[in-house]
Amino acid sequence: MARNSNKDRDKIEISHYILEHVPREAEVTRIEYEGPMLAVYTKRPEILVDQSNIVAEIVGVIRKRIVIRPTPSVRLPETEAEKMTRELIAPEAEITDINFDPSLGGIIIETKKPGLVIGRNGTVLQEIIKKTKWRPRVLRSPPIRSKIVTHMRHYLHSESKERERILRTVGERIFRPKAYEVGDIRMTVLGGAREVGRSAFLIKTRESSVLLDCGINPGSRRPFEAFPRFDSPEFQIDELDAVVISHAHLDHCGLAPFLYKYGYDGPIYCSAPTSNLMTMLQLDYLDVANKQGVTPHYDQKDVRECVLHTISLRFGVVTDIAPDIRLTLHNSGHILGAAMAHLHIGEGLHNIVYTSDYKFARTMLLEAAATAFPRIETVITESTYGGHDDFMPSRVEAEESLTHVINETLARKGKVLIPVPAVGRAQEIMLIIDGYMKRGLMKEAPVFIEGMISEATAIHTAYPEYLSREVRHNILHEEVNPFQSDYFTIVEHPSVRQGIIEGEPCIVLATSGMLEGGPVIEYFKNWADNEKNTIIFVSYQIEGTLGKRVQKGVNEVTMMDNEGKIAVVQVKMQVESIEGFSGHSDRRQLINYLTHLSPKPERIFVCHGEKQKIMNMAGFLGHKAGISTIVPGILETFRLL
Repeated sequence: MARNSNKDRDKIEISHYILEHVPREAEVTRIEYEGPMLAVYTKRPEILVDQSNIVAEIVGVIRKRIVIRPTPSVRLPETEAEKMTRELIAPEAEITDINFDPSLGGIIIETKKPGLVIGRNGTVLQEIIKKTKWRPRVLRSPPIRSKIVTHMRHYLHSESKERERILRTVGERIFRPKAYEVGDIRMTVLGGAREVGRSAFLIKTRESSVLLDCGINPGSRRPFEAFPRFDSPEFQIDELDAVVISHAHLDHCGLAPFLYKYGYDGPIYCSAPTSNLMTMLQLDYLDVANKQGVTPHYDQKDVRECVLHTISLRFGVVTDIAPDIRLTLHNSGHILGAAMAHLHIGEGLHNIVYTSDYKFARTMLLEAAATAFPRIETVITESTYGGHDDFMPSRVEAEESLTHVINETLARKGKVLIPVPAVGRAQEIMLIIDGYMKRGLMKEAPVFIEGMISEATAIHTAYPEYLSREVRHNILHEEVNPFQSDYFTIVEHPSVRQGIIEGEPCIVLATSGMLEGGPVIEYFKNWADNEKNTIIFVSYQIEGTLGKRVQKGVNEVTMMDNEGKIAVVQVKMQVESIEGFSGHSDRRQLINYLTHLSPKPERIFVCHGEKQKIMNMAGFLGHKAGISTIVPGILETFRLL
């Protein structure tokens, strides 16, 4: 009870301070917690938006992020607000869509020319706020429309009241008074140690509990090996303050909905692209499980709970996620929206960088991983390619190898099958094929895009600011979208698949990247027994997957045929692996990254890799860098302070 009264007193004191320093004519009606921010509701939001320096000064004193929200009672009805907004914006702006977010009092305007919607010095936005009392957010219209993005917006709109409740509850939990002094910082490994898959790391202080990633191991069918070890006594779901998802691959986010099935009501923090991609891949995981006759451990309702509870953050923005923990996301260069998580615990007491998966090199698609952090004491790093011999060819060499294999296959009238993860690798390969065919270096042939790749690509175009400088510039300023090349044909329906299978030489990019289901299976079954054809692996193959067995050179595999019967498939097609396209860093890049971090960390936990590779890299790092290097095991707990 004392704790609740302290919380109320703190909120009252903050509210009084805000009210004393905000112009009375703004007519503030209430101040509420809203996730990691304080929402100031006002009848005249345009005054505080116009006088942003006042809000900045208040933030500097109370040290909490503030957002201005229009009081719901003064907002125009949505239909009237949309009509007024369209009248205020010049037709030349080419508005493509207008949506509303009642939970945040926001009007989302998609336009081909954002500058005309904003106006000189924001004058048009000011008019929209003044006339509609909705807070505008301007987005550039994506070249390819994403169904997932659209559906998620509509769902959040329909559940705005529940979203308001969630944000208010999250805010009250974040800003609760601390019961204990900061200390006893511990890390418990629930998954992702001496293995690739089911990444999950629990960070606990005396006050707070934060989970870094919540993945599955796609190579295992046994929950004991496939899921994080939530049976650990250190993990208590009712004590969990926050979940941070680094990126959308299933070995990092695939089990997040499971938490909501068992009572978690707290937030998930990630980047905006990760939120969309994560939802897409979780729904696909359910779809594939159902098609394979496997009962998944959560359902679509739990995925929707994920959507409602997710709070997206921009890179570089410091955010309170618990009374004694602040989170900042930084680019990891792995896939779209993939982030390194920097946890700042206490007032400079301890700092953790969880790298998750990262690429310390620029690619056609993404910029290289960030290396500079305010402070670092502890690093938790991946080491997927940390083995003694894990040196990848340069990106140019990899591109030339891919071109050579494709040209040879097409020359002998064969067909090329490239299994790709829908997110990241698919878009990278698309950029390469488009560029090399345009330059006449790769034989021209139809390129068919299968599975979720087209939807994932649409999400990429919705967030050009997260892409490499060149691609971003082409999309935003040149209006050239390399993902919409004339060489590419999206397979809209399975009914056309047989025509591709029986047709002329071509290239097919299809999911899944490890031959664990999806459209790629149909092509593999039909093309595997012909030595003219080639399968090209361009991504990591986890032990236990069909992709790994084929990569190792198996001569035959048993698969389900179209009639649901077990059949033996002969593997006579050429099998090629080209590693230079990986979204992971190789051994050289890993060591280079970890030894050039700024500032230098005190200790490094080496995780996310095969056991021997982890041991090898940890030993070398400890010797070369002179940093305490630890190889943790599953269920081990370490005291960091």
